[in-house]
Amino acid sequence: MKHNLNDAVLTKTRHQSVYKLRAPGIENEYLVVSGDGTRRLMASPEVIGFGSYQSMVPATMRGMQYLVDNGVVGDVNILTILRGGLNYPIEECAFRAGLRVTNMDFLSCERIIENEVISGLDVRYQKVRTCKDCVLMVGDIIASGATLRMCMDHVIEWFRSHGGSFKKIIFFTIGGSNAIDLMESLTTKIRSFSPGFEGFTCFFYEGIFNVYQDKGVLGFQVPDIDFYWGDGIISPEFREYVVAHGYSLYEKCIIYDGGARRYEIPDHYKEVVAYWEEVLEASDRTDIMDLTQERLGYKAPISYEEWLEVTRLSELGDLHVLYSDERVFLAKAQTLTLKDVATTRLQQFKQTLKGYE
Repeated sequence: MKHNLNDAVLTKTRHQSVYKLRAPGIENEYLVVSGDGTRRLMASPEVIGFGSYQSMVPATMRGMQYLVDNGVVGDVNILTILRGGLNYPIEECAFRAGLRVTNMDFLSCERIIENEVISGLDVRYQKVRTCKDCVLMVGDIIASGATLRMCMDHVIEWFRSHGGSFKKIIFFTIGGSNAIDLMESLTTKIRSFSPGFEGFTCFFYEGIFNVYQDKGVLGFQVPDIDFYWGDGIISPEFREYVVAHGYSLYEKCIIYDGGARRYEIPDHYKEVVAYWEEVLEASDRTDIMDLTQERLGYKAPISYEEWLEVTRLSELGDLHVLYSDERVFLAKAQTLTLKDVATTRLQQFKQTLKGYE
């Protein structure tokens, strides 16, 4: 079931830069958490290596403190999905928050692709210990959610068949709205054998993004993979950061390949260069304002009241300054050419890549 977020809004919590999603028809708890490091990481491909891991610590600590203050205490298990989960500092932050990690589990995750379609999942090795009333923590990128669904189906079945049960599953994700559909459906499945399951708590870094369903204005976005803001719910802090660092809005997406930028840095920069070369090639046929408005998620001009409705930030207080900043950004974008933006970024990344050759 696809959950409609048209009537969803972000609401404040008593934790700074931690917002809770209120939406009709959802059972689980979904939050958006913002931090200086994740804003830099998700707006700038230049954040790499250990820095990409370290950048996630402050926002993750905010999430951990929220959990502790809301009754999550005692023992937790951490599940690392060996695909996109290695970059998340969950173990370190759980330790700092005073949570005792009793198991560090892992699961390999290799997609079986037939005729360019994911047809299954090959779990070649795993270490998953079952226990009663497990509080499980997971970090992963969630775009289409297809691969993660296969991973979670595997873990849930493993628990069921080995006599385990879940108390709560806590997710930290750079991800999109498909995560909500996934977790809502998994809740029913888990409760079929674990009736005491309290549900999911999912922290989205900087926003609940959306994924392209087509190739976008540029003509080469990857459907169900590349993120953008349209129909998403983005933290006011991240919106503010991006419009203050204007070229970041035009990056491929908010994360590129999280594994490559952490562990295969030259490959990461080659991917970034390849993207901007495609942008340069498309610049003559692409109106930069069409791209700007696609990425922002709305057509300008737009009134303040309409902007609050589109961004779903109406319950966060007076945001006239942010609204004005976006209007200024749109005005500046009209003076740019996509060719100049792409040329500038290519020069920067090619110079950086030389250091890895």
